[in-house]
Amino acid sequence: MDPFGLLILLIIILFIGVPLLSASVKIVREYERVVVFRLGRLVGAKGPGLILVIPFFDQVAKVDLRVITVDVPKQEIITKDNVSVKVDAVVYYRVVDPVLAITRVANYHYSVSLLGQTVLRDVLGQSELDELLQKRDELNKRITGILDELTMPWGIKISSVTIKSVELPEELMRAMAKQAEAERWRRARVIEAEGERQASQILAEAARMYEEHPVALRLRELQTLIEIAREKALVVVTESSASSTGSMIGVYKALKEREKGE
Repeated sequence: MDPFGLLILLIIILFIGVPLLSASVKIVREYERVVVFRLGRLVGAKGPGLILVIPFFDQVAKVDLRVITVDVPKQEIITKDNVSVKVDAVVYYRVVDPVLAITRVANYHYSVSLLGQTVLRDVLGQSELDELLQKRDELNKRITGILDELTMPWGIKISSVTIKSVELPEELMRAMAKQAEAERWRRARVIEAEGERQASQILAEAARMYEEHPVALRLRELQTLIEIAREKALVVVTESSASSTGSMIGVYKALKEREKGE
């Protein structure tokens, strides 16, 4: 073969061989798997690393094994106690069997999204509003269990489901605010009544003690009168039996005024 013909053959081999070699060699990352079909029949899942396929005979479908997030849009739900709410959620899942994920369902990501919406409406529709607001963790676990059971034949594992927000009607929010305010007033009144009860108990104990010890009552009376006498324009009127006490207070007040005058 002359050199020109050899050059033409080499160019043809390069133009045909390089694309064929590129189509035959696939690099699969650690978090990926490739499902191979040969002439329509399943060969299996391959990877990670370098794999070889036959061009024009093999078709491949790449599957990501990492955790995937599905944002479930807001769903209008009527709870068990006939309250209309809007709830949205997030579903976390991952593919555990690439072959099942490709052969059992046409589009597993879209299917998980629709199934998440359906299960969310079913579970929350069987729950009351108080349960939805107070027991959200239990509802998340219940929805996760149901979704995991339904998607397991597809080779998909539901990691978790999280209810993001619950949107209540405006009328209901105002009613709940009034209820919360009434509850705060009730607690304040209970605390005030409890304080009055404790104060009455202490006063009763003090009265019994003064009854048993009249001298202590007399000393308390004297202290009260001294405190009253500290006011400038105040006149203290005492009983006849307490004349000595009144005299003492008068002397005390006079001494104080004298100190101020000096």
